[in-house]
Amino acid sequence: MTPRQRRMTLVALIVVGVSIAGALALRAFRENVMFYFDPSKVAAGQVKQGQRFRLGGMVVKGSVRRQSGSLDVKFTVTDFAHTVPVSYDKVLPDLFKEGAGVVALGRLDEHGTFVADEVLAKHDEKYMPPEVARSLKQGQAAAAANGAEATH
Repeated sequence: MTPRQRRMTLVALIVVGVSIAGALALRAFRENVMFYFDPSKVAAGQVKQGQRFRLGGMVVKGSVRRQSGSLDVKFTVTDFAHTVPVSYDKVLPDLFKEGAGVVALGRLDEHGTFVADEVLAKHDEKYMPPEVARSLKQGQAAAAANGAEATH
């Protein structure tokens, strides 16, 4: 084997190695990406059953139902246009309350209920994740437009 052939073989092996490493990194990244959806996108069918994602919105007042003797809690999340029922079986954050912003991580079950693995509550009155704030503004605008159409 000539020196030129050895160099070409070495370059080819390096390219193959970098390609394999890049493919593995991309695969790991895709598996760990978690998309954000609001209740309107869930209602529109943009989420596949069993797909892990983040659901954000406001906890509907009067919707929190706790099962006595367990940590199980059921509540409803809204973006003021649509709602999604949520089921959670762990300790809720101290700041969790009706009428407050929430982001839940989990997946939809076969009945359309979001089964949460983790629930995050906003930590003060001024902060809200940008995705939640944006979807709530869009939901309020859609609800206002629907209300205006209903009055005409």
